[in-house]
Amino acid sequence: MLEKIKCFLLDMDGTIYLGEKLLPGSLELLNLLSERSLDYLFLTNNSSKHAGQYVEKLARFGIHVGEEQILTSGEATTIFLQKEMPNARVFIVGTKALEEEFDSCGFKLVEDTPDVVVLGFDTTLTYKKLWKICDYIREGCPYIATHPDINCPTETGFMPDIGSFIALIESSTGRMPDEVIGKPNDHMVHAVLEKTGYKKDEIAMVGDRLYTDIAMGKNRDQNSSGS
Repeated sequence: MLEKIKCFLLDMDGTIYLGEKLLPGSLELLNLLSERSLDYLFLTNNSSKHAGQYVEKLARFGIHVGEEQILTSGEATTIFLQKEMPNARVFIVGTKALEEEFDSCGFKLVEDTPDVVVLGFDTTLTYKKLWKICDYIREGCPYIATHPDINCPTETGFMPDIGSFIALIESSTGRMPDEVIGKPNDHMVHAVLEKTGYKKDEIAMVGDRLYTDIAMGKNRDQNSSGS
């Protein structure tokens, strides 16, 4: 089954590490892939950090990679919006890192009259931001979520992730996101193909979560057409 695979997509949270703890076998896997001249891309739904921050975190574990070997759902969301709504005025519920990601891609970040609202994994969430995004969503503003994860794994259990925010917003506004970008959705697959240059049947997903990581692998198999 792995004979055609040229690139492995590696989830990070709960797969390579958990919090600040490197999981057993992670370094051995990366060394094996390198020995066999196989590429790998770290692929995460966590949009609270940008690629530069993940480079720093992985380096603390002795894993030295460049930003080109990391793809977050935040970056995948910018790729999607650059195609669908270039130069859009964006209201973001997200961390400073996610704002920097959008700003670096040329989007205008605004507090008023946005063209689109983006919901990220906001570990700096305030009631004011939550109230504001609900108002814009009720008004019919296009509504994008970076990924669907309900919880994020930590060394001591779980912390609420964006899926719980989506449920809260739906309860208040009656709307679900118009698009959800991250794993297991096709938008993330397309971002991977664009970033790596590989075909669908040349990539494999390695992860810990059935409804995101494993579902993305299944989606790849079901929709694999070699492109």
